Amino acid sequence: MFNFCSKFILPSGLFFSGLFLSPNIFEIFNTFESSMFYGFLPSNILSLISIFPLLGCFVILFIWSQGKGSDLLFKVVAFVTSAFSLVFVSFLVIAFDKQATGFQFLYSAVDLPVFNLSVVLGLDGLGLVFTALTALLIPLCILGFWNSKLFSKEFCISFLVLESLLFLAFFSVDLFFFYIFFESVLIPMFIMVSVWGSRARKIRASYMLFFFTLVGSIIMLLAMLKLYIECGTLDIRALKLIVFEENFQCMLWWPFFLAFSVKIPVFPFHVWLPEAHVEAPTGGSVLLAGVLLKLGVFGFLRFLIPMFPVACAYFSPVVFVLCSFGVVFGSLIAIRQSDLKRVIAYSSVAHMNLIVMGIFSLTFQGFEGVIIQSLAHGFVSSALFFCIGMLYERFHTRTIAHISGLTVLMPVFNMFFLMFTMSNIAVPGTSSFIGELLILLGIFKANMIACVIGCTGMVLGGCYSLFLYNRLAYGIPTSNLFYGKTLNKLDISYREVFILGTLALGNLTLGIFPFFYTEYINTCCAELVISCCR
Repeated sequence: MFNFCSKFILPSGLFFSGLFLSPNIFEIFNTFESSMFYGFLPSNILSLISIFPLLGCFVILFIWSQGKGSDLLFKVVAFVTSAFSLVFVSFLVIAFDKQATGFQFLYSAVDLPVFNLSVVLGLDGLGLVFTALTALLIPLCILGFWNSKLFSKEFCISFLVLESLLFLAFFSVDLFFFYIFFESVLIPMFIMVSVWGSRARKIRASYMLFFFTLVGSIIMLLAMLKLYIECGTLDIRALKLIVFEENFQCMLWWPFFLAFSVKIPVFPFHVWLPEAHVEAPTGGSVLLAGVLLKLGVFGFLRFLIPMFPVACAYFSPVVFVLCSFGVVFGSLIAIRQSDLKRVIAYSSVAHMNLIVMGIFSLTFQGFEGVIIQSLAHGFVSSALFFCIGMLYERFHTRTIAHISGLTVLMPVFNMFFLMFTMSNIAVPGTSSFIGELLILLGIFKANMIACVIGCTGMVLGGCYSLFLYNRLAYGIPTSNLFYGKTLNKLDISYREVFILGTLALGNLTLGIFPFFYTEYINTCCAELVISCCR
């Protein structure tokens, strides 16, 4: 009883106390003048944040990799580096001007005047949300792998390099350099899946991940060359001001749509995602679902919608048809899966297709719901993959039929798993409810039939989520689950409580106090609506 109280009651009390005190915290943030803090930040703050994880990589490279002490030092350096990156990003959140339009913290890192290209870093509300999500998930992934045998020097370096590339992708104002960082993200993820994957099919999964996304991106590169020939620049600030002819928009829309839709992925380009999720290590699955899928959403909102608004409106019925199939297909396939990771992978397919439907609704509510739902999906899917990783670490299986009775064996874990399952269903009070409600409202304004199909996908989502929870939580625990194990050591540790509690706090605050998050993205969503009216 004492064990249960110390591991669950006390942390839960602190957690919910913080939750109910959060309105006062939000008031402090709202009353704080960002301009006062803005002056204390260096002008190149974005470049410093991007480079800082690479400094951690260099430190790890020079650590002698022999003995248990060196392994611990790898972990400490990687975690401290990612934690400081999170602190720096929190400074950006505080100093960010919610009412300002355009990009903030602008900094020109490299100029190529011959080609009229430059590495210009900037941040708006859209980039701020995804940057904060990346900075939060990286240290949690390192903590999640703390006791893993896979943890090595190369593994730590892959995480930090991936973090740096993601920051640069979200900060890039120039389309060409965004493309470079957009594609470079594939390299550390390819290494994670192919080297530290869990099963024999990891090589096949890594090649599917690489080639599916690469083919679409090469076609986009050709469209970018055409765009550069016509305009003489690839700076999004200039491209947003140019009104292209309708035929020109329709011609270039398809390459950009293909590249971003494969990354999300939109049906029928989803084949690589379940394979990559199943074979990737837990940290790779967390980052793949939490952040890397959002690169496609970011590309749609940052580049495709502002540059080709007429083509987006013209092809929106085609997108609604494809995404409707994706929502229903992903949900139906998830019901029939026997592997835990495949269930969450196909759930991600369904949710991401719903997000794309919200993008092409071209409404304010749709854009706002897309950003909120992307953030919510980052919390919920990451937490579910963490939960699956914890189960695999203890029982060495991901087969649903081989796991049962977690309510008896792991009561604290079961409480967290129930919370994230309810959020995956979009129960009111959770983050997914706010995002999906706004998305469906935006889709309803654009296409009522697509809205009905989206609601059907939500019903099917409830079916596979509750079916999964029922199979895992209830029933008689099989003897092979706790053979040779002490029952009081099966439940999650303080480190795992911290990981899941952090994601649960983000999930519930977004569901109960969404205004704190929407204040940062309202201006960005309004600019997207204005660009659609050109």
